Amino acid sequence: MFEHKTEQQAREEILNIVKEYCETYHNQKKAFKEGDRISYASRVYDSAEMVNLVDSSLEFWLTSGRYTAEFEKKLGEYLGVRYCSLVNSGSSANLNAFMALTSPLLGERRIKRGDEVITVAAGFPTTVTPMIQYGAVPVFVDVTIPQYNIDVTMLEEAWSEKTKAVMIAHTLGNPFDLKAVREFCDRHDLWLVEDNCDALGSRYTIDGEVKYTGTIGDIGTSSFYPPHHMTMGEGGAVYTNHALLNKCIRSFRDWGRDCVCGSGQDNLCGHRFDRQYGELPLGYDHKYVYSHFGYNLKATDMQAAIGCAQLEKFPTFVERRKYNFTRLKAALAGVEDKLILPEACENSDPSWFGFLITCKEGVDRNQVVQYVEDHGVQTRMLFAGNLIKHPCFDEMRASKEGYRVVGELKNTDRIMNDTFWVGVYPGMTDEMIDYMAKVLKEAVQ
Repeated sequence: MFEHKTEQQAREEILNIVKEYCETYHNQKKAFKEGDRISYASRVYDSAEMVNLVDSSLEFWLTSGRYTAEFEKKLGEYLGVRYCSLVNSGSSANLNAFMALTSPLLGERRIKRGDEVITVAAGFPTTVTPMIQYGAVPVFVDVTIPQYNIDVTMLEEAWSEKTKAVMIAHTLGNPFDLKAVREFCDRHDLWLVEDNCDALGSRYTIDGEVKYTGTIGDIGTSSFYPPHHMTMGEGGAVYTNHALLNKCIRSFRDWGRDCVCGSGQDNLCGHRFDRQYGELPLGYDHKYVYSHFGYNLKATDMQAAIGCAQLEKFPTFVERRKYNFTRLKAALAGVEDKLILPEACENSDPSWFGFLITCKEGVDRNQVVQYVEDHGVQTRMLFAGNLIKHPCFDEMRASKEGYRVVGELKNTDRIMNDTFWVGVYPGMTDEMIDYMAKVLKEAVQ
């Protein structure tokens, strides 16, 4: 088949066939009809992603390579940050971000075992997991409804001499009060980690400047799991404007090594064999010098190839999410006596991940959810609801050690009992949004 063709000609022929295959078998859209299943989230892609994926696979580099470098550069440019590191998941991104704050290179600001980190229990567990794993103490404060983000009036009460950081997520795309949290962190010299996994593309105006969420704190994280704002299957990113933090992030991501050479690179600094580190012999190969206890958290170039194609579409994804959210909220007008509808944080422009709903007194969430699900609309809880009620906290609850709660988590418990959400992903049509609204109204009649 390729006997009289150059490698480049053969590759182009393969990629043209892949494009035709995708357009024939993957992008056939059916008109929505009532009763069709509406997922809370789904991938939105075309032949560009599949062509990139196959293009990368034909190189068979497999680990991080040219597509990874392109993705990191372009995501950094989009967000307006100096440094961006691709990792293998959003959970790894949170782990990588937190690990960076434990580096001895940070001196007195380093997070050590027993230090405290302010966070919330109404969210996804892997925002908190790294704190537990590193022996830090999560300090849980309540959230507000209908913003579903940290109650900033509790921050000062949560602070102690052991507090080193605040690490919280922007809930389903709705930014938390970044002005108040940033000022609190600055006042007490605390690190701020923005878990931006559910909010890529959200914006917040601070000090008169519009910025993307994830870029106002010291470190931001993203997830590219299929339901998220964009996807590469599995994948995540860690980003920062802080050169030293970036050095720590890269080291912990890449086995904990001291060397900054990329995959397949040797002796970028020109001093691979002439330095002395720790108690190693002079001239020990710098590629195998470890300054941190790290992991391999890198993604593959095939994932990055998909991400590069997704980034080209991403601004349109954001606008469609906003449109779908606005249309759904308008269509639910009149049910406010039964349901609490979500509200954006002041000074924010959310890239909504989902549409949160809290049932008012007298409305049974389980009955509502079952009715909605039975009529073809997929629902989700707000992740853990109240994380400290889960089995993973059984031992800590019993010993009353390992975490701290400030005040009462009344709204957190209410979310656990009364809240659910439906999707607004960019593949949804007007007909799907209107049907969801119809079903939700029927569920509370």
